[in-house]
Amino acid sequence: MKRNKLYFGTTLILLGSIVSACSGGSATTPTATKPADSKPASSEVAKPKGDPVKLVMYSWRPEDKDGYAKFISEFEKDNPDIKIEFKPYKATEYNTILANSLQSGTGVDILQLRPYDGAKALADANYLTALDKVKGIENFQNSYLDAARGTDNKVYGIPLMLNNAVIFYNKKLFDDNGLQVPETWEEFVKTCDALKAKNIIPIAQSGKAAYLLSTSHAVIGPSAYGGTEYLQSLLKGTTNFKDAKFLESVKRMKQLEAYFPKDFIAIEDKDAQGLFYTSKAAMYINGSQRLETFEANKVTFPVEFMAGFSAKKGEPAQIATWVDGSFGIAKSSKHQEQAIKFIEFMASKKFGQMFSDELTRVSPINGVEPKHPQLKKMAQLSEKNSTPYLLLSYFSQGTPTTKVTFEDSLQGMYIGKLTPEKVVEDTQASADKWFKPQK
Repeated sequence: MKRNKLYFGTTLILLGSIVSACSGGSATTPTATKPADSKPASSEVAKPKGDPVKLVMYSWRPEDKDGYAKFISEFEKDNPDIKIEFKPYKATEYNTILANSLQSGTGVDILQLRPYDGAKALADANYLTALDKVKGIENFQNSYLDAARGTDNKVYGIPLMLNNAVIFYNKKLFDDNGLQVPETWEEFVKTCDALKAKNIIPIAQSGKAAYLLSTSHAVIGPSAYGGTEYLQSLLKGTTNFKDAKFLESVKRMKQLEAYFPKDFIAIEDKDAQGLFYTSKAAMYINGSQRLETFEANKVTFPVEFMAGFSAKKGEPAQIATWVDGSFGIAKSSKHQEQAIKFIEFMASKKFGQMFSDELTRVSPINGVEPKHPQLKKMAQLSEKNSTPYLLLSYFSQGTPTTKVTFEDSLQGMYIGKLTPEKVVEDTQASADKWFKPQK
C-alpha cells in the first residue's frame, strides 16, 4: 500500500491529462483458466451453487451501454455463476472516479484503461493484475498489447479497439460541386478554397476541447513531418519537435484556420458535428468511432473519408492508427478468477466480432473483420500503411503531459498568443523534462 500511496498523486495527474465492486483485500497471482473437461450430457450450462459472484466493470463510454448489455448477456449464458454490473461514467469524470476507487481498493473489479501512458501509470502504481498468461492473449499483435504494458514489460490490459484519425467528407457536396478527393496537401488547400468560394465551410472543426486539435494534427501532420520515419528518429533522439518538418506540420494547422468555422475555438464538438450534418460544412476531422455517431444521427448523405495526404502524388497516405483503450483487472478485486474469465471472453474472436458489429469499431483481435464498408476500408489501410498517433502513443507523460502542452499551445496559436515556432519550442521543452531517447 505504501507504493500505491506514493504513486497516487502523480497517477491521478497523468490520468486527468490523458483524455479513453466488491473489491478490497489482496489479489492472487492470475493464471490462465482451464476449460471445463466436459459439459453436462444435456449440453446445458450447469447452474451455479449459491449466489453468483458480482463483478463491477467501469467504463468511460455511457453511449455504449446497450452494446455492453448484449455482450455481458452472452457471457453470462455460459457463466451463470458470474454477474457483471456495467457502470459507465462520463469521459470527463472517469479518471477521477477510477483513481478514487483504486486508491481505496473498493468499487471496481474490471476497468477500462486509458491507452499507453495512462495504462502504464496504473500498472506501475501496482493497481492492476498482470494478464500475460490469460487465454486469448495470443490473439493480439504485440504492438497492440504495447498500449497496456507496464514498465516491467508485462501486459495489464486486453486491447479493446483500434481507432483511426481521418477526414470525413460529404460525398454529395463534393459531387455536386465537381470536387475530386485531394491526394496531397496542396490539392487539399485548393479544395478548401473552392468550397469557401461557394460559401461552404470547408472543415467543421471545434477548438474548445484542445484534444480535438491534436486529433486533427494526427491527420494533417504526417505528410509534413514524415510519419513513422520521423517518429523513429524522434524516439532515438536524432531529431526533436523543433525539426523543420514538424514545424511545417504546425504551420499547416495554422493555415487551416481560414477554413474552420468562425470562432471555432469557442464551439463544442457537437456544434461542429451539427454543421457537418446540415451540409453547412463539407468535412469533419475525428476518429473512426464517429461512424457510429453518424448512423445514430441518421445522416442523410453518404459519408466517406480521406486517410490523410500523400507526401508525393501517387504515393499512399499514412493513416493514423492507435489502440483506443483496453480492459484490465483491479489488483484489489477479491474475485480474480471470475474477472479473468470475463477478460478471456473479451480476448476471444467471438467477442471481437460482436463488438465490431454492434458498436461499429475495428477490433484488434486477429481474424475479426468489420462489416461496415468504411470501417473495413480503414482496417485494410491500417494493415498496409499506418502511422501512430504520435503525441498520444509516445508523449503522454509529464505534468502537464507533452501531449496536453502541444494541444494547449495550438489553442494559444489560434487565439493569437503563440507563433508556430513557439508551439514547437514549448512542446520540446515539455518533452525535455522527462523523455529519454531510446538506446
